Amino acid sequence: MALFESALHPEGFHGHGKTKRFFEGWYVKLVSADRQQRWAVIPGLFLGPDGGGEAFVQVLDGATKRSWFCRYELSEFEAKAGTFEARVGPNHFSSKGLTLSLKDGPLQGTLTFSSFNPWPVTLTSPGIMGWYAYVPFMECYHGVVSFWHTLTGALTVEGREVSFDGGVGYLEKDWGQAFPAGYVWMQTNHFSTPETSLVASAAIIPWLSGSFPGFIAGFWQRGRLYRFATYTGARIEELTVDDTHVRMTFADKEHRLEVVTARTGGGLLHAPVRTEMHKRVEESLDAQVQVRLSKSRGGATVFEEVGHVAGLEVHGELDRLMSMAKGRR
Repeated sequence: MALFESALHPEGFHGHGKTKRFFEGWYVKLVSADRQQRWAVIPGLFLGPDGGGEAFVQVLDGATKRSWFCRYELSEFEAKAGTFEARVGPNHFSSKGLTLSLKDGPLQGTLTFSSFNPWPVTLTSPGIMGWYAYVPFMECYHGVVSFWHTLTGALTVEGREVSFDGGVGYLEKDWGQAFPAGYVWMQTNHFSTPETSLVASAAIIPWLSGSFPGFIAGFWQRGRLYRFATYTGARIEELTVDDTHVRMTFADKEHRLEVVTARTGGGLLHAPVRTEMHKRVEESLDAQVQVRLSKSRGGATVFEEVGHVAGLEVHGELDRLMSMAKGRR
């Protein structure tokens, strides 16, 4: 698929024709109505620098912080380019739902997804990447397949059937050559106000002979999206990471978004470096996020709540990332 057409379908598979130095994965977040069950399921594939590689389904249990990496042969992976539909062994994933039958994994069963809400795609701004989606040499590309959708069905969790009826899901994806050398990412769609979702990240982005601190934040509420990104002309006013909190503040001419995330321990996930799927990233699914959206002029509050059951990843060259972000203010 040509880059232009591919950029307009971030939800689809971008690896057709790739034989080496490539990864792609979909991050499928599942939270039951009572929030006791919170899982991330990540189907994908990795192609090494010399060819060959593996397909996989990763699973993270946000309640117990355990994780599983279920490996499959590349021949067991199939995916469509223009839409979200992928198969890894007997496991199937699409915009309509998922069916899991994991070997040596904790989950079995089928869930149905309803009322997908993707990051809008237009010719001038094809999804969360904006015009960067058209750049052919980006290290890592990103897509938000659905900010918020409902779940129906049940999964057998280590032998016990658990209902996900009335639960809430989130779905995003990454593809490219490797994850950034340093990055912060968080996401939550569990606020007191329903149909509300936030995703925010900052990362070291390689660019030509150098690099820059890229950032993206999307606050979505019942169909309205407030976006703050490098490509929108927004600025990052704060990025600090310590042992207890991650603080990020973004602003443009209209709004200011303040995000304070309390750090908690998590489970380990495999993530792509240029030579292998390396077990190195700790992710939490029970962080809490204080969110305040206000007017840039006058400071009037538009939204202020705490998001729960949040995903949080903090990894890599954080001092360098914070220094780069500070230099851009």
